[in-house]
Amino acid sequence: MQISMTRFISLLTFIALLVISACTGGNHRDKLSLESRASVVTDTFKTGLEPGNRTPELAFPSPEGKTIALSEFRGKLVLIDFWASWCMPCRIENPNLVQVYHRYKDQEFEGGDGFTIYSVSLDLKKDVWTEAIQSDGLAWEAHVSDLLGWKSVPAAIYQIMSIPSNFLIDGNGIIIAKNLRSEALEHTIRDLVKQ
Repeated sequence: MQISMTRFISLLTFIALLVISACTGGNHRDKLSLESRASVVTDTFKTGLEPGNRTPELAFPSPEGKTIALSEFRGKLVLIDFWASWCMPCRIENPNLVQVYHRYKDQEFEGGDGFTIYSVSLDLKKDVWTEAIQSDGLAWEAHVSDLLGWKSVPAAIYQIMSIPSNFLIDGNGIIIAKNLRSEALEHTIRDLVKQ
């Protein structure tokens, strides 16, 4: 198997940045800089759950029964948000998500045009789930759930152990950061707006 010199250097750069990031700890552990993501050739990304990985596909039913795939939002910056109507920390965070959604949904970003949220609910009952969507004003179109609670297939795929949990991905489905809340979410998305 032949690898071009450019790909080889890009791969070495990516590995070096990961090693540096792991050794320095702190806030850099859950974020991969735009520069380091851009320096890696797209086909070198592996599917996984860490910044720099390509996200696993999700395709689950909406409250109306329509299957919504995560890949339908390729080309946009997407926050994959795991939550439930019964989760008080999730419900407390929802107003922030609504504000961020409305502020950035029509923006152009480095790595994506527009912003949306792909909400994955760990609810058991459809009526309680849909009531929470309405009462919290979750205006984005992508709400999915298999209504299996903690036995949720998407939660298992993404190894969710607690909620709220989230993954911010770019237009190519590459994880930029994870478990961002409140000001950290706002700051990260604001930094990705195209200048």
